[in-house]
Amino acid sequence: MAERQAQAGHPSTAADSDSELVDLARAGDLDARETLAQRYRQPAYLLALQMLSNLDDAMDVTQDAMLRFFTTLGSFDSERRVQPWLFTIVRNQVRDLWRRRQRRPGDSAPDADSLTSQLVSSGPSPEADLRRQQLREEVWRALAKLPAEKREIIVLRDFHDLAYNDIAQLLGIPIGTVMSRLHGARRQLRARLEEGGRHA
Repeated sequence: MAERQAQAGHPSTAADSDSELVDLARAGDLDARETLAQRYRQPAYLLALQMLSNLDDAMDVTQDAMLRFFTTLGSFDSERRVQPWLFTIVRNQVRDLWRRRQRRPGDSAPDADSLTSQLVSSGPSPEADLRRQQLREEVWRALAKLPAEKREIIVLRDFHDLAYNDIAQLLGIPIGTVMSRLHGARRQLRARLEEGGRHA
């Protein structure tokens, strides 16, 4: 069906579901591939940046992950969700980079300024969005001070809105461990935010 749609010139749009886009992309629809890339390039980049804390490295990893994503599209089960699968690729690419550099997660502290400059965006009305932007900056600065394991699980759940089951599959841990780790990470983040408020 996807092949017939692609051959008939079916215009893939942002409204298409992931499974439809994957089927169309497999059939050679370049618009579908571009729509998938536009939909998931930024989340993939933010995850890579959160793990690597380096803008250039995050960009390189994202490009490699997107390339691998499309070259392995034939083996992807289109009934699954794209984002957890892509995030698995991103995490594997990050770990490959760590191995090449003989680094481990958490070896260096994240650069809070890099994170906030990329993850905090100004709205069209700076006055209306000023407080919201300040809150985002405070959260990301506090988040950057957490251990990599805690930071990652908060980003996956609270910023990318992954389900517990998706996070469990992505990290290779039981759902109960996801819930307890997330609870501890949120508690640490809250403590960091309160500490920052006292020092403000």
